[in-house]
Amino acid sequence: MIFYFTGTGNSKWVAQLLGTRLNESLVSINDLLKSEAPSFEFEASPQERLGLVFPIYSWGLPSPVIMFIERLNLKNSKGRKFFAVATCGDNAGLTDKMLKKLLNEKGMGLSSIHTVQMPNCYILMKGFDVDPEDLAKRKIAAAPDRVDRIIKAILDERQDKSLYTRGSLPWVKSRLIYPPFIKNTKYTKYFTTEKCTHCGLCAKLCPMNNIILSDGKPVWSDKCVQCHACINRCPSRAIESGKVTQNKGRYHFPGDSK
Repeated sequence: MIFYFTGTGNSKWVAQLLGTRLNESLVSINDLLKSEAPSFEFEASPQERLGLVFPIYSWGLPSPVIMFIERLNLKNSKGRKFFAVATCGDNAGLTDKMLKKLLNEKGMGLSSIHTVQMPNCYILMKGFDVDPEDLAKRKIAAAPDRVDRIIKAILDERQDKSLYTRGSLPWVKSRLIYPPFIKNTKYTKYFTTEKCTHCGLCAKLCPMNNIILSDGKPVWSDKCVQCHACINRCPSRAIESGKVTQNKGRYHFPGDSK
């Protein structure tokens, strides 16, 4: 059973590759959170592998993944270990340590964690933009081979250090930059321009039910987790965040509509 969270489709695609090749079912964390259930009840057989797939947020765990693990009620979970695969534009910092600690607090463990480099999609800060098209294509083309190597490590139940990219200055990135980033995600200044066609896709995609439609136009509240689904997937490119996203690119995994 592989639980996955995705904003722009990168992690969903990787989860699908893993699910197919490991013969494991997929469960969308997005859908679970959108249901607003107080807890998420699951039961896994002793033979069933448990996996987590998610994107890296500012060299750390996405808050939706933290929310999911905190509300997860997995029957007979004591001593069970998860494997994890994190998608990232570049590197993951100390996400491995964060995830291990969180799972340990739930009486579970982390057998291995690996990273897959995928196209950048973060555009909400000055100096950050999506990757050029040719670089994005190269990352996607290289990903299946990386996933195959990760699958071998998962089947061998081992941590392959060469398949986890921590990057330079991980302590600074994950201990100093990540905490304020996660704390301030809800203050995203989204708005729509005259390009908005009132299609409602943004509200449908939001895993936090943070978007309501008023006269057909989206209105954001204060539960944003910066998954970037709304701004990157808007078919008419009508969503902006202050002035910082103007004239920047948009990205979602090619061919993925949700």
